[in-house]
Amino acid sequence: MILISLFITIIYLLLIGSFIFGFDKIPVFHLEDITSKTKFSIVIPFRNEAENLSSLLNSIECLNYPKHLFEIIFVDDDSEDNSVDIIKKALNGTKENIQIVLNNRKTNSPKKDAITSALEKAKYEWIITTDADCILPKYWLDSFDEFIQKNNSVFIAAPVSYTRNNSFLNRFQTLDILSLQGATIGGFGLNKPFLCNGANLAYKASIFNEVNGFQGNTNIASGDDIFLLEKVHKKQPTQVHYLKCKKAIVKTKSQPTWSALISQRRRWAAKTSSYNNLFGKLTGLAVLLMNILIIIGLLMSFLGVLKFKTFFYIIFIKFNIDFFLIYKSSLFFNQKDILKSYISGFIVYPFFSIYIAFTSSFSGYKWKGRYFKK
Repeated sequence: MILISLFITIIYLLLIGSFIFGFDKIPVFHLEDITSKTKFSIVIPFRNEAENLSSLLNSIECLNYPKHLFEIIFVDDDSEDNSVDIIKKALNGTKENIQIVLNNRKTNSPKKDAITSALEKAKYEWIITTDADCILPKYWLDSFDEFIQKNNSVFIAAPVSYTRNNSFLNRFQTLDILSLQGATIGGFGLNKPFLCNGANLAYKASIFNEVNGFQGNTNIASGDDIFLLEKVHKKQPTQVHYLKCKKAIVKTKSQPTWSALISQRRRWAAKTSSYNNLFGKLTGLAVLLMNILIIIGLLMSFLGVLKFKTFFYIIFIKFNIDFFLIYKSSLFFNQKDILKSYISGFIVYPFFSIYIAFTSSFSGYKWKGRYFKK
């Protein structure tokens, strides 16, 4: 037991330590006052997002980028509320660069179908995807444009954070996404990208077509972002980048209830078995084993199988290496105050993650009013 515990702990320490090293290898990208050139087609799938669309539309209205250099394609995924009416009312016939199209459902993945439907209508080479519950920063498109002008890219992942409130549930999710963003940036810094977020993602339409889009994983409802990253990185590894720019941070809502959070995480977990990225699979396995070790180690300590001193060292290592990664991420996202909830989040997370891993192996999940089987 002791040797297994030490082995898992050392692997975990080296893994998270490598993410911290990789995080610092990606320099923060600062905007300069240069002429905008890149034309974008922004794709926003939506289903029953009436309560969120006003905030999104207001942020679109505040975008600093020249209107003639971008279009927005909203894709209606069979909404049952008044989402379409809200968008049409906001347009009011005055915004020629915004359109609404219907999702052409062909597969088991509504979102992948929605993005594919939009690309068939897109006028421009650069595609940016985001979600209907997001708020876009003023210099969002400027950030992508300047990065594209200065780098030879075909695929660009960018930062995502949660809007904040004072609930423990929100703080727990904020700590989690800071950890995920830290691992995301770290993976790019190591030239082993394995995570990205479709709420803030850009790629060339030509590379999307070159890798046959989402073909090969349309049987999985989620994963429009990560599966595409895998395919593009395999095709053009030197042209896949992360835009580490504070002006490009897209904010989205955290889940309002534990039930909704569990459903979201089951959705995320459902795609992990289909990953082709070996580094991503090994990372997921190492994190899972470490969380299992924490729970089993606690039990074994009480039973006398594992010395409390050994268990304390394991906890001490995990606590500090996790904190270091989240600390770095919190500095970049200007959310250092969230660290006051780190201890409580650290205690809850192993139990939460093991529960998600276990239940997602046996059951499906509900998302946007639809049920998806395992």
